Amino acid sequence: MLVVVGASAGGVEALRALVAGLPPDLDAAVLVVLHIPRTGPSALPRILERAGRLPAVHPADGEILKPGHIYVAPADHHLLTLDGRARLSRGPSENGHRPAVDPLFRSAAREAGPATIGVVLSGTRDDGTAGAAVIVERGGMVLVQDPDDALYPSMPRSVLAHVPVDLVAPAAALGPAIAEAVRAGRADPPEDDPPEDDVAPQPDLVGLETAMADLADLTTGELSAQPAGLACPTCNGALFQLPGEPKPRYRCWVGHAWSPESLLEEQAIAFEGALWMALRSLEEKNSLARRMGSAAADRGSASVAGHFHRVAREAEQASGLIRNLIRRLGDLNDQPADAERAS
Repeated sequence: MLVVVGASAGGVEALRALVAGLPPDLDAAVLVVLHIPRTGPSALPRILERAGRLPAVHPADGEILKPGHIYVAPADHHLLTLDGRARLSRGPSENGHRPAVDPLFRSAAREAGPATIGVVLSGTRDDGTAGAAVIVERGGMVLVQDPDDALYPSMPRSVLAHVPVDLVAPAAALGPAIAEAVRAGRADPPEDDPPEDDVAPQPDLVGLETAMADLADLTTGELSAQPAGLACPTCNGALFQLPGEPKPRYRCWVGHAWSPESLLEEQAIAFEGALWMALRSLEEKNSLARRMGSAAADRGSASVAGHFHRVAREAEQASGLIRNLIRRLGDLNDQPADAERAS
């Protein structure tokens, strides 16, 4: 069996509690994605080894997955499972992350089907929801950390809102639950009815998205997606809406993927960045106009000096408007975080 675990903010504490409950004879490989910065080494394997009784490593690309071992995604690489091996890829980011949870969950569901156990722990936004839906669709189990037990409950709450799950429990109870599920196994899925001759075969969206995460020579044009009329915050390419998900999901032509919530937050970040650029330009315009006005006044050109001083005042007024707008955006952005902490 395969156990795949996804976490983000607050995830180290949750992972330590989960791993502490795993037995040393666990008959399943455990693959872990924690959102981490793209630069610098991660100490998570050492942390998890000290917390539990299973060896934990950053796998090598192509390493055979062994039961009773924990494999942690390294920085700036998606972790996938393909043909019983770990696959490390610098494929397109998903929800702004690499490593991301959804690519791992999809690849595991495609590889192991009903022998997959997906676990979603503490984190912000909603990475893992789309992948959890695929695990359920392929007959696997989904376990979720109780949002009341999570330092950041957004990821668990998103899964609970969109995916039927098998268990909701504190992180410390998830390790024994995983061990029990592995011992019990999972029944083989029922055989699909053969397709009728006049029904066109449907594309394997999970397989195509897994290949895209593995940096295959593939574009979103091959995913039967519809234009969404939106732009990708990562590359500014056109976004396409993907079919068959528990909620809308978007990919650009080269594969960057976004949930609606993540896309909205990234658009807000891009908008604020544009405001700061506009503010910088206006401050420079104000400074330059004042210098030119002063130079004109020194030459005795009062009319020219007056023109440049008017330009400077207009730039200063516009700068004030943008500063107020940035201040208001900051207040709006703080509200969801405050609400999450309060909940």
